[in-house]
Amino acid sequence: MKLFIILGAINAFVAVALGAFGAHGLEGKISDKYLATWQTGVQYQMFHAIGLLIIGILFGKISSPIMNWSGWLMFAGIILFSGSLYVLSVSGIKVLGAVTPLGGVAFLVAWVLLVVATVKYV
Repeated sequence: MKLFIILGAINAFVAVALGAFGAHGLEGKISDKYLATWQTGVQYQMFHAIGLLIIGILFGKISSPIMNWSGWLMFAGIILFSGSLYVLSVSGIKVLGAVTPLGGVAFLVAWVLLVVATVKYV
């Protein structure tokens, strides 16, 4: 699906921009702990942006609801996981740490669904 390629490319762009912002704009403004948390968000966003690109490319070969769910869960994982880490890093609101694992679960389910779709349809 073209949409997942677009979402993947946009998220890769945003990950690069936020990585640069973290390295140059936040250095010295937030603690090293939160800077590392920011970088974790960036890394996971980039990994899963690439995952969205893969899903978008494979969608041409495997057009199934399983692939669709995989893509949307991967996108939701980026929002929940990386997004919560970004907000936590700049706000220090620790309760946001409770949201992060929901994004992690979305990532895990998305990857499992990608495996299931590949095994089932390729």
